[in-house]
Amino acid sequence: MTAAKVAGKNGNRVTAMLLLPTTLWFLLLLVMPLVVILVFSLGERAPAGGYQAALTLEQYANLPARLKAFTNTLTLSPLGTLICMVIAYPLAYYLAIKAGRRAKALLLTLVIVPFWTSFLIRTYAWIYILGGRGIPRLLEMIGIEDLRLINTPTAVLIGIVYGYLPLMVFPIYVSLEKLDKGLLEASSDLGANPVRTFLQVTLPLSAPGLITGSLLVFILLMGEYLIPAILGGGKVFFVGNALVDLFLQSRNWPFGSAVAVALVVIMLVAIALYLSLAGRERGRQDVSII
Repeated sequence: MTAAKVAGKNGNRVTAMLLLPTTLWFLLLLVMPLVVILVFSLGERAPAGGYQAALTLEQYANLPARLKAFTNTLTLSPLGTLICMVIAYPLAYYLAIKAGRRAKALLLTLVIVPFWTSFLIRTYAWIYILGGRGIPRLLEMIGIEDLRLINTPTAVLIGIVYGYLPLMVFPIYVSLEKLDKGLLEASSDLGANPVRTFLQVTLPLSAPGLITGSLLVFILLMGEYLIPAILGGGKVFFVGNALVDLFLQSRNWPFGSAVAVALVVIMLVAIALYLSLAGRERGRQDVSII
């Protein structure tokens, strides 16, 4: 056996030893809970609530009973992600490309400031803003009457955009900040107008940040509980609200587990499709740049 092969085997062993703690931690905190939930979903509700061992798909057959929660989640989560993207990109672009040092520092501070306050308190503040004494009262003064915002999907969507917008801004900002400004100048020197430069240079090179921000916001929104509970007023249910009801109030752990498994599967499929489409589009844009 040559020295190179021995060195290679020793290197693989060292790598395996270094990865072992992380692997065990990953299995314990991520894989094992999913396995437990999967096992629970195949069981039955005990007479006093909780879990009773069984092997049945009955809980999955009952999933249409929570169809409204899935519909709200699969409608407002992608829509909220899209709105956050549309609002965040121009802001991140200005911060990274156009803003001076002082303006950049000020705007970044304003983006970070909401994180200094409890998410719960910030969400509760929107109850007053969207309630009868807030925006609807102001709109009544200019002739727009009988407008109801609180306890509606619109209120939940506003809360989503407000709460998750910073999580979209920062990944996009980081990608644009790393962008070589010389490429923009070269594109302009070659005769490309600002719109073409943006579509063929800036947007493709900032795609990693855009994808990261979108996935981060979308994944968190799929499990959101607080915003629908507070701004939806019990009328706009997400899957997260259904899970709280099933596990803590109804104590129907098997059905709640089936709902959780269905949510995880939907998220994995949606993320896989998004990454596949984003990868194809990025490949086309790279070709157009070449």
